[in-house]
Amino acid sequence: MTANETTGGRSDVRRVAVVTGGSRGIGRSAVLELAARGVDVVFTYCTNAEAADEVAAEGREHGRRVTALGLDVADVDVLDSFVDNLRVELSDMGADRFDYLVNNAGIWHTASFTDTTAADLDRLYAVNVRGVFFVTQKLVPLLRDHGRILNLSSGLVRFVFPGKAAYAVSKGAIEPLTRYLAAELGTRGIRVNTLAPGATATDFSGGVIRDDPNYRKRVGDITALGRPAEPGEIGSVVAALLSDDMRWINGERVEASGGMRL
Repeated sequence: MTANETTGGRSDVRRVAVVTGGSRGIGRSAVLELAARGVDVVFTYCTNAEAADEVAAEGREHGRRVTALGLDVADVDVLDSFVDNLRVELSDMGADRFDYLVNNAGIWHTASFTDTTAADLDRLYAVNVRGVFFVTQKLVPLLRDHGRILNLSSGLVRFVFPGKAAYAVSKGAIEPLTRYLAAELGTRGIRVNTLAPGATATDFSGGVIRDDPNYRKRVGDITALGRPAEPGEIGSVVAALLSDDMRWINGERVEASGGMRL
């Protein structure tokens, strides 16, 4: 992004991003990449305040205002108070609106189709689907006209790994939601897209992709580029999709998997 990549092409508006689930993994990389590109960031965390403080401190090293707010996206009853807290943060930044929403917060689940319980599916749906739906619903009034929304799906919606059915179903629901949001918010010039990462070396799923050499090899064997992604590589895609360079991309699913199972 450049200094002129503000919504509506204005350089006098402070650019602010809201990132859910920004204290770890891909969310963390997105927060830091956006800060490095001159964007102020408010990000959410669910339980680990210490990790969130570390991310905020690292983001501020880029000279931007980076703050963390606690939020369980599955708890719709706290969303109004979260919006109130966000308004305070925006006011402290000298803004009354924000420019970019990254719906990244999500949870993982591994179990065979036959072993997945109703409780498993309900929890996945509460965080990965209902959370995205209602967080966006609550925040759209604070999003600037010509702002951007990026929803995180998964490469597992396209390609199959046994034991990931429930997770993939929950992420798959995000993709039609993106298209509907793009259609309904287009009158305000708001652009909405889906990013579907492939295997990424984070602490997700117990850090198996990051820490297990055998698992990394398995991923590499089915990936055209021969390895899983590093978190910063996905963070840079997040920032790119929010930038004006991608301003005519709308309602689309972009996969960042290095070419898994082509």
